[in-house]
Amino acid sequence: MILVAGSANLDFVVRAAHIPAPGETVLGEDFKTFPGGKGANQAVACARAGGAPTHMLLALGEDRFAAPIEKSLLEAGVGLHVIRDPIRPSGTAFICVSAEGENAITVAPGANHGLRPEHLPSLTGVSHLLLQLETPLETVTRYAQIARQSGVKVVLNAAPAQAIPPQLMASLDLLLVNEAELAVIANTSGSVAHNMLAIDVPCLVVTLGHRGCIARLNGQWLAQSAFAIRPVDTTAAGDTFCGALVAALALANGNDAPAELAQALHLASAAAALACTRPGAQSSIPLREEVERFLSQQARSPDVEKQALLQYAGVMPETGPVN
Repeated sequence: MILVAGSANLDFVVRAAHIPAPGETVLGEDFKTFPGGKGANQAVACARAGGAPTHMLLALGEDRFAAPIEKSLLEAGVGLHVIRDPIRPSGTAFICVSAEGENAITVAPGANHGLRPEHLPSLTGVSHLLLQLETPLETVTRYAQIARQSGVKVVLNAAPAQAIPPQLMASLDLLLVNEAELAVIANTSGSVAHNMLAIDVPCLVVTLGHRGCIARLNGQWLAQSAFAIRPVDTTAAGDTFCGALVAALALANGNDAPAELAQALHLASAAAALACTRPGAQSSIPLREEVERFLSQQARSPDVEKQALLQYAGVMPETGPVN
């Protein structure tokens, strides 16, 4: 079983021709609300796109925004451990989505900031703990330490990007970031590969947007090209990737071999691609059957594409093999 501990928000989404520049007012199109939040999105992705048994620890306010968040998680088959905050409102996010599917997001954390170390439920039966950085850093660190001490694999999606304390980094089995987050955490200037080598974790996965993703597992490099799609809304694409990846690894019984990670990257990339073709956060996350059907219609990335992706990242032939 996977336990996701993290944020849950209600997203307020406006579509517009383009995302406003500072000081600019843009006339929007339609407005909708969607359940979101990195933690909740990833929990839904674990259960729906990944098909893995999933529970979530989350904090919500005693307000009307909490109901649609809980409903979405329950409908996805996620077991809930809800902390009620009598003071803070449920978290919210304000999102502008452009005609090209790109987005700009502002988050008001609300009750998400009320998660505390003592709220972590029993880890009996849990194989993987999936964390993000939309809840207090000291809480995330303590959860990771407890999980490591309990023999649970710890996965961190370090978003929003910030410096990671050494005690948290030392508790990680897998770190998931995008290219910009990688640069912040590595705190070095150089290629993607250079920055990846500056981070000491057993497994590091970096998403590279429309290009795909690369990974370093115990010194070995892997690459997965992105699937060609026409994006509608990229909201939650990264969260879908994270959840589907962790689910695939959990269903592989925690086998950390490169072959299992390569297969997980393949499935997660497909799930994220499908999420980009639909509006909203959790509403865009596909079912496992949809992901498998999509993959059955796709050709495997040829080695030349993987090599090009690694070269973009700055991985030289002598640095490691292409997988």
